[in-house]
Amino acid sequence: MSPRPEEAAMRKEVVTRIKRIITELWPKADVQIFGSFSTGLYLPTSDIDLVVFGSWERPPLQELEQALREHNVAEPDSIKVLDKATVPIIKLTDQETEVKVDICFNMNSGVKAASFIKDYLKEYPVLPYLIFVLKQFLLQRDLNEVFTGGISSYSLILMVISFLQLHPRIDARIPNQNLGMLLIEFFELYGRQFNYLKTAIRLANGGAYVAKEEMMKVMTNGNRPSMLCIEDPLVPGNDVGRGSYGAMQVKQAFDYAYIVLSHAVSPLARSYPNKDCESTLGRIIRLTQEVIKYREWIIKKWGGKDSPRADDRGTNQKEQQRDSVSPHSADSPMSISSPQQHSSDSSVSSLSGSDNVSNGTKFNMKGFFSQPLVNSAAVANRGHTQYHGKSWRRRKRDGLPVSLSR
Repeated sequence: MSPRPEEAAMRKEVVTRIKRIITELWPKADVQIFGSFSTGLYLPTSDIDLVVFGSWERPPLQELEQALREHNVAEPDSIKVLDKATVPIIKLTDQETEVKVDICFNMNSGVKAASFIKDYLKEYPVLPYLIFVLKQFLLQRDLNEVFTGGISSYSLILMVISFLQLHPRIDARIPNQNLGMLLIEFFELYGRQFNYLKTAIRLANGGAYVAKEEMMKVMTNGNRPSMLCIEDPLVPGNDVGRGSYGAMQVKQAFDYAYIVLSHAVSPLARSYPNKDCESTLGRIIRLTQEVIKYREWIIKKWGGKDSPRADDRGTNQKEQQRDSVSPHSADSPMSISSPQQHSSDSSVSSLSGSDNVSNGTKFNMKGFFSQPLVNSAAVANRGHTQYHGKSWRRRKRDGLPVSLSR
């Protein structure tokens, strides 16, 4: 799920095409990337976020829309101008690659947020691994968009950072932590321990759980804390989770994942009839064949066009080494350990402000990245929550295998 060099090269071409059109219109305009493509935390089907800085009294949405249509850079039916939105944007789908692009004007909050996230990526080596899995988990359940009641990528990232900041036993700043255990404990915290009614999340000054009554004192415009109240670290009076009206559905999904993974790594799992035919992680997330074929098409078409930067090569080598370690090795961050090694007294529930304390035992998870996410028909046809996104349709033009939606 993590980005490949060929996928980065393809996306850079998309940005270059759009940037060329913008600079033809406004030579002094400054086009910047923000969001998941900027931080590197994008999935194969994620969109690209661009912001255009310039001297306009009002965002020139219609003017840019006309230029995009004239240059035939996007599918005509995909170009939409959302001028009534809180942040007016242009949405489009690139003609050649099917990558979705959002363009806004003179909004530097996204650029600042991307810079903020990059700092934490340096501080917590485990952060991108958790984010990729959690984003895919929410995507396939249609819980990754605020306008459908889910949570935004920014909210998810802040939740993960808070979880790592306040973990009672593990210093997540140290590399090679057990990723499987962290994932299960994240699901436990936000699926069954966190008190959504009374508690807000704060990242400032090392992180804290704050009573919502206290949060109200700093909120602007008379707003009240939302169900999933996350203080914006860049704008303290802003509640990042305010629009996530389906936060309890997200909680239920996290609880489901905790139950499934806890059972999968318990000693009883060794007697399951499907123990050898599916990965542990494949019990909660799945990659469709269309996504797999789309990624293969990208590698075939953009392979060799761009190589990782010098500073990225070292990181990629470390990630490959980490992913190649046997899950049975003592040095592996995904190795199985005895249930007795994880005491319930050290549960993350002690920090969550929860009224509902659980004595659930913590386990390490086998093969976090060592096996394919979907490796059999049994996994693809499981009875648990499946992918509910828009239907995938075949593409013939230029060999593009599928049409992609987020």
